[in-house]
Amino acid sequence: MKMYHQLLEAGGRAGFSPNFDMDAPDTLRHALRMARLSIRIDFEPSRSVLGPGMAELLERIASHGSIRSAAASMNMSYRKAWLLIQELRKTFDGEVVTASAGGSAGGGTKLTELGEKLVQYYRRIEAGGTRAVQSDLRALQALVKTDAVSRRSSRKKKARPG
Repeated sequence: MKMYHQLLEAGGRAGFSPNFDMDAPDTLRHALRMARLSIRIDFEPSRSVLGPGMAELLERIASHGSIRSAAASMNMSYRKAWLLIQELRKTFDGEVVTASAGGSAGGGTKLTELGEKLVQYYRRIEAGGTRAVQSDLRALQALVKTDAVSRRSSRKKKARPG
């Protein structure tokens, strides 16, 4: 039941309200796998991208107060996170995060006003897009087999040359 309420809360934020019998376990499991819209914004001419991963990284930096902790929570290297942040800085010609030195009070990293705006605009675009295509997402999800295998779980890992 707790998962159902979490699903409803998440759905409410994304602009849709699932219509299903909360006491039917198969329906709940299927609803948890509901199709979702993923938006990637490409900026020209820089060829830079703002997508769900970058938005999540920025949100985690804000909540963890550290690039290293945010990256680790996403199974990402610190270097990759730092390079992504630098790419945003170059694209938008401004700092996305600000760091303060450690010491007895401890250091930390915060989003700048620009970083907060990027997350805010991205999430607003994502929610608007989801609302706009809500009925189509439901129709597509209805076509998915309930026992369909995850595309990610069926991939074989390539052996690294060694």
